[in-house]
Amino acid sequence: MKIGTAAPTEEELAQVPHYFVGNLSIHDYYSVSRYEQEVLALLPSLFSKHPVVVMSGGSGLYIDAVCQGIDDMPDPETETREYVHQLFQNEGVEGLRSQLRRLDPAYYDRCNLADHKRMMRAVEVSLQMGKPYSDFLKNNRKQRDFDIVKWCLTRPRAELFDRINQRAEVMMQQGWIEEARALYPYRHLNSLNTVGYKELFDYFYGKLSLEQAITDIKTHTRRYAKRQMTWFNRDGQYEMKEII
Repeated sequence: MKIGTAAPTEEELAQVPHYFVGNLSIHDYYSVSRYEQEVLALLPSLFSKHPVVVMSGGSGLYIDAVCQGIDDMPDPETETREYVHQLFQNEGVEGLRSQLRRLDPAYYDRCNLADHKRMMRAVEVSLQMGKPYSDFLKNNRKQRDFDIVKWCLTRPRAELFDRINQRAEVMMQQGWIEEARALYPYRHLNSLNTVGYKELFDYFYGKLSLEQAITDIKTHTRRYAKRQMTWFNRDGQYEMKEII
């Protein structure tokens, strides 16, 4: 998934040591909880050699997991994950909403009902444990034994959106369509249920023209960028730095 995820190039990887890049198969189960555990296990060895370690990325949830911790959640069994994934495939977000409303009405009332991944996780935990997902949400901030400085790099919105549009075109030139076509047989996997691949899969299936698929990729990526900025602004701890 190197092109569709804009993974660092070989040249970039050679300039400075990277971690958690290209370390998983599309078939591997992964979670934000596991990421938190693996990063915290790695940091002591890095801090023994370097005074500063940089975590870079756009997922606010994963950043928060390392910086302040998340509630401990049980990993669902394979059968449970497959059941919930099949539910989403067959009935979409409405099926998830219906199950979540039945299993955990308290969380249903406050969660983002457009975020299918959060709903899938809530349904998985509720089914696995036999009690509501919200019972596990303690929101206790964990203390870390390292200092944290948060920077959010920004651009003027018009420039940002223009760069997103250009980036999609460049990724197409790099062979994104061919990469996505090779992954099409595995489109049911959660790792491929992401912006870019979903639109190209719809093109392969005949639901969209290629032109419309590319337009949708640009639109959905811009919306994702806006949600990222909302998350970082709401955090209140980020120093906003505009790139000139």
